[in-house]
Amino acid sequence: MKSRIVLKLFLLTTVLCSLILASIYVGQTVFFKDYYVKQKVAEIKDSLETYQAQYEAGNGDVQTVQRLEQDFYRDHSSLLTVLDQYGSLKQANDFYLEVNVLDDNTNTTMPYKVPLYNAVGAEEAADAENYLTVKTSVRIYGIRKGTALFPAIIIAGAPDEDGKTFNNELLKKNYDEMEGEAIRKLKQDKNITDKRPLYLPYEYFYGEITKVRLQALNDASSLVQTNPLLLDRINVFQMDLLLNEKKNNSGFLQVQDYEQSNVKYKLFIQPMRDPNGANSYLFAMASLQPVDEAVQMVQNYYVYIVVFVMVLVLLASFYYSITIARPLLRVNQMTKKLAGLDFSAAIPFKSKDEIGDLSRNVISLSDSLHSHIKKLQDDIEKEKQLENIRKEFISDVSHELKTPLSVMKSCISILKDGVAVHKKDHYFAAMDKEVDKMNLLIVDMLDLAKYESGTYRMKMDEFYIDSLIESICEQFTEEISEKKLVLQIQLAPVQVVANQLRIEQVITNFITNAIRYTTSGQNIIVTALEEVDQVIVCVENKGARIPQEQLDKVWDRFYRGDSSRQRSAGGTGLGLAIAKNILELHGVEYGAANTHNGVIFYFYLKKKA
Repeated sequence: MKSRIVLKLFLLTTVLCSLILASIYVGQTVFFKDYYVKQKVAEIKDSLETYQAQYEAGNGDVQTVQRLEQDFYRDHSSLLTVLDQYGSLKQANDFYLEVNVLDDNTNTTMPYKVPLYNAVGAEEAADAENYLTVKTSVRIYGIRKGTALFPAIIIAGAPDEDGKTFNNELLKKNYDEMEGEAIRKLKQDKNITDKRPLYLPYEYFYGEITKVRLQALNDASSLVQTNPLLLDRINVFQMDLLLNEKKNNSGFLQVQDYEQSNVKYKLFIQPMRDPNGANSYLFAMASLQPVDEAVQMVQNYYVYIVVFVMVLVLLASFYYSITIARPLLRVNQMTKKLAGLDFSAAIPFKSKDEIGDLSRNVISLSDSLHSHIKKLQDDIEKEKQLENIRKEFISDVSHELKTPLSVMKSCISILKDGVAVHKKDHYFAAMDKEVDKMNLLIVDMLDLAKYESGTYRMKMDEFYIDSLIESICEQFTEEISEKKLVLQIQLAPVQVVANQLRIEQVITNFITNAIRYTTSGQNIIVTALEEVDQVIVCVENKGARIPQEQLDKVWDRFYRGDSSRQRSAGGTGLGLAIAKNILELHGVEYGAANTHNGVIFYFYLKKKA
């Protein structure tokens, strides 16, 4: 069942994803680029019609035209401008010369306007500002159209001077070709006396500059004047107009393809009439580089798309396998384990269909049985632990009571036999002392058994740790004085959360242990220092140190170390074991460590929030 379902789903997914992948590939390699170009051309055509209507409505206002150009560029990332009947920028009124040209025939001067944006580039800005100044003589080889001169060559300086030359490269190239043809004809026909017709439509002009406008070099008011590529295309269009006036006067939109530096462009030329009735042109240029880059990027990463889709197919089939076939098999396996009284298996299924309901019901049954069995096992383990504690308690009591009972039996035998009657009081005192030891031992062992049983719960109080430690230290004043010890206290007045009675028992055991194992004349240092959210309590005794390998054993019951820590020093050997269990019931950190010349016992308590 599982293999057939997975196979069908796998084949279906593979075919579907393959069709999608093939569609994407065919679309992006065959149709996408053409579709993008057609859409962009159609949008620009519509925008050109809208622009033309708005331009005519604005009556050629400069600010309106600039705003329309910027809006067009923002909407289509394409540059647009308006050209006059001779292909000059209609709004470029800030980059030209006015020259009074001398007419050799009449010996009079006539003013002409000379546009400069195709003859002076940005790299020639400084030279233009230095040489093209008012009252400077200029010689111009160019084409005259009405009151405008379109220069191919501008030479700043008188005829007897070399001067500075500025060229319109396209017109100059055409002029040079015509000059070469003219020279060839002059050589072939010696009868030609007037060579000026040979250069038409180019003419020679000489005059003086009367006005200069060069702001466009440094402060262009139009996006067009800052784009050399568009200016170059306009220059080509203008040269066609100047040399062939009938061209581009069809009245229909022309769309031309142009490529520069492996980047393709679309040129849009829309003839129209300006408000004065003269011919003019809308000239726009759109780059196709974005679509080329997009297509190239898709082609470069197509292999990654294939890999991704194939991985997706595998993941999809694996997912179907998990959600449909595998749950049924898992449910079957779980029911077999339930039949064998194995309730440990628990596999969650989150589907909301009938398979999911069945899985959840079986899992619920398994979990319920498993939890009850686990609880029963825990109870049995706890009973075993309590039984072990009782056995250990009886064993320890038997062992620890053996010595005092032996001492008492010896004393009773001596008194019974009448030996050393004069020491009767001594033997009674010895027996009384052994009885006190047994009583103390039994109390400690009962406390220890209670803490180790796992049933005792600490009741938490809120109290000041410094006040508690001071009251405990006062109880040991006499013992400390008898042993000639020095007690140093450093306590922070901090309120803590703990069981006050049991913490008092821990501190008492630590100080008792310190007094017992500190040699005469040494120091006992008790501190309670405040930290960020807790308090550390330390009891340090100078003198004997504990071997490093035995530090972890000091918390064991009836710990025996070196000779300096024998039962002869007093105590039941249960104090630190009791302290350990109390601190573990509080869930705090504790420990013991050797210092430079002693031992320190410490534990942490939580501060009151």
